[in-house]
Amino acid sequence: MTVRRLGLFGGTFDPPHFGHVAALRAAAATARFEIIEVTVAGNPYQKIASGLVRPASLRLAMAQAAFDELELVEVSDREIRREGPSYTVDTVRELLETYDEVDVIVGADLVEQIDSWHEAEILRQLVCVGVVPRPGGSGRASKGWQAYDIAMEPVDLSSSFIREIADNPENLRKFVPESVIPLYKSFQG
Repeated sequence: MTVRRLGLFGGTFDPPHFGHVAALRAAAATARFEIIEVTVAGNPYQKIASGLVRPASLRLAMAQAAFDELELVEVSDREIRREGPSYTVDTVRELLETYDEVDVIVGADLVEQIDSWHEAEILRQLVCVGVVPRPGGSGRASKGWQAYDIAMEPVDLSSSFIREIADNPENLRKFVPESVIPLYKSFQG
């Protein structure tokens, strides 16, 4: 019997960047997944309070522009369609109705925070965690999580950094796929 395993790569993607692209390519190269679903957070409850977040429909369009051509990757709006905060555990429950196993793919800078996620104690029982190396993170999940490393060269890049730089196309081309730039610049917040 073949195990149907999905890799879940969720986030705000405001904007999606070359670090995300590298992580998705590395995850696909593991040959662990039947599919990797990029899930764009509809209501990123941990980020929305900290400031301006582009509308979900725009973040979805940017993710599609950045990731649609990548092997095994499908961009999903499932969290955008769901009302209320975007909780990974709810997405995993939904995906387990179709897939036998779901692995959550996170950067090493975030893996230490997964214990603070909504219903983390339940999520811990439902998933394995694939950890992508990132500068500034130990890459170690706390005790009780089944975790493994996804091999790749760390990319020192974040969406928050991109939002802070001057958003002229020359600067943006260094950090985000060309197809994302007109969408990113279309928002006047």
